[in-house]
Amino acid sequence: MTPAIWMFLAFVAATLGITIWAARRNTGASAYFAAGRGITGWQNGLAVAGDYMSAASFLGISGMIAFYGFDGFMYSVGWLVAYLTVLLVVAEPLRNAGKYTMADLLAYRLTPRPVRAMASLSTITVSTFYMVAQMIGAGALVKLLLKDMPWITTESAIIGVGVLMVVYVVFGGMLATTWVQIIKAILLLTGTIFLSVLVMKHFEYSFSSFFDAISHLTYTDPKTKLEVTRNFLDPGLKFGDAVTGGMGKWNLISLGIALLFGTAGLPHILVRFYTVPDAKTARVSVVWAMLIIGTFYILTTFLGFGAATILKPHNIPFDNMSAPQLAETIGGPLFFAFISAVAFATILAVVAGLTISASASFAHDFYSNVLHHGKDVDPNTEVRVARITAFVVGGLSIFLAIKLQSVNVAFLVGLAFAVAASANLPVIVLSIFWKRFSTTGAVAGLGVGLLASIVLIAVSPSIMGIDLPDVVAAKRHLIQMQPLFPLENPGILSIPIGFLAAILGSLLRPEPEAEAKFEELQVRAQTGLGAEKAVSH
Repeated sequence: MTPAIWMFLAFVAATLGITIWAARRNTGASAYFAAGRGITGWQNGLAVAGDYMSAASFLGISGMIAFYGFDGFMYSVGWLVAYLTVLLVVAEPLRNAGKYTMADLLAYRLTPRPVRAMASLSTITVSTFYMVAQMIGAGALVKLLLKDMPWITTESAIIGVGVLMVVYVVFGGMLATTWVQIIKAILLLTGTIFLSVLVMKHFEYSFSSFFDAISHLTYTDPKTKLEVTRNFLDPGLKFGDAVTGGMGKWNLISLGIALLFGTAGLPHILVRFYTVPDAKTARVSVVWAMLIIGTFYILTTFLGFGAATILKPHNIPFDNMSAPQLAETIGGPLFFAFISAVAFATILAVVAGLTISASASFAHDFYSNVLHHGKDVDPNTEVRVARITAFVVGGLSIFLAIKLQSVNVAFLVGLAFAVAASANLPVIVLSIFWKRFSTTGAVAGLGVGLLASIVLIAVSPSIMGIDLPDVVAAKRHLIQMQPLFPLENPGILSIPIGFLAAILGSLLRPEPEAEAKFEELQVRAQTGLGAEKAVSH
């Protein structure tokens, strides 16, 4: 058995041990959904970073930079800057006004049932998009890691990760998920720093040599099969007009908007602010997360450009695998084993966070507050429903990941950000800052934003521009459908549509009762009076 397998098994054993420990402390709904609100600022900062630094970051962004140079680095910039929105807009009000989910904030002054139903649907949709990306990364990693064991397929790897994810969530709840994310964040940052140092060692620690190699990169173009020399520091390889038919700038703007605003609407990030005892700790945790995440995304420069210059793009068969292949080339089999195990840890931690956010939303928002009107629901029943939901969401994500396993994970997560920014962010912002915001506006914003983003993705080059087998005619040739929407990411259009729907819905059907509670929400959101506090175990 290879060292990578042993390291991976060691991580699995350690995290399962954490799960057993956490299961003994899960004595109620608050413990299961919010870790008893006893997580400190630095712990939650590490956990947020662990939740955020996903397979899309470690595998996908490194691959984007290795293949597209400067244009790939735009993903790193967008994801890092996005945390300013979280810090300045949502972290404190969300922690003060909510209990377990995003919908708690919305239902504070709006009619709970319709708002919670739509919020639950949006949460599960975004979480599924994101989870599929992580599992695709897992399958691709195993395919490279176990190349000498052909009987272990990509599909079986995806299923294995999905099963482990469900185990963490079902038995360990938020406490186990938090500590898995903390351990994973420390391992990932350590591995990334060491790999970056090895890249610079290859260039004798000379930044001038490193950037000179990047600016004069000679490789075989995969399309023309001709040897070319290009400056990977120049923009245009992915978003240039020559590549995109004149839509490059709009593609980049749309992606940037989705990344900037999508983070503040991601369910698995938002639920992290309910695990801390107060709003001050929530703000502290965001600062910690920004420092850790900022360091990591700066280092993806070395990973991506290192893979491009040392491996060459034409020698990387699959862009998601550039970082592990780089580790094997410059660090040897043992370091490759460590980086691969860290990538596994990354995937397991993130999918666990996504699963618990989706299952908590369904159990707390839909089951307890929509089906049962928020009355006489036993907390233990709520937890049991969340555990059942984890099985369902896990199964759906496994199925979709198997079907979409050739898609770049950073790109797929970019679409999840667009959905989150189009549906969740408008209603969160308007609920906090607009007195005239109403239940009709919230339902319209969530529903229209969700529908607009998904429809635009479906008719974009992301879906319609790919080759599909003509199954109906049973022909062997491939057909290519013409996209109806020209941009790969719908954010530039779907986000304004979400805001517009929420505003128009509120204007068309005002709600005096909601307006009357606005000042009360403001006091609680800004001061924390009446907010949920930590509970003892």
